Amino acid sequence: MSNLSKPTGRTSNSGGRVLRVMAALQGRTLSGVSNGELAKALGESTATINRCCNTLIAEGYAQKLDNGNFCLSIKLLQIAQAHSTEFARMQDRMGEINQRVLAPSR
Repeated sequence: MSNLSKPTGRTSNSGGRVLRVMAALQGRTLSGVSNGELAKALGESTATINRCCNTLIAEGYAQKLDNGNFCLSIKLLQIAQAHSTEFARMQDRMGEINQRVLAPSR
């Protein structure tokens, strides 16, 4: 595990719960996941899951579907796309530098 993955101080239990709910919503964008399914899968109360989902909705990371289930919002796709774009730029830049390093000296 890299240093980027290790907490450097205290962590937030409620923040961790919200992130676990977010992770549990992945791959269920079309049908969503019910409050009860999330509670059972994560070992939390439905009240806790509801608070977590409401937090995600308030911050724009999730939405409640017409069927009452929860799913991730487009905001996460936008974040993922921005991350992917940044990595592509970084790879391009590294390629340019490698070409200069490997180019014959004049």
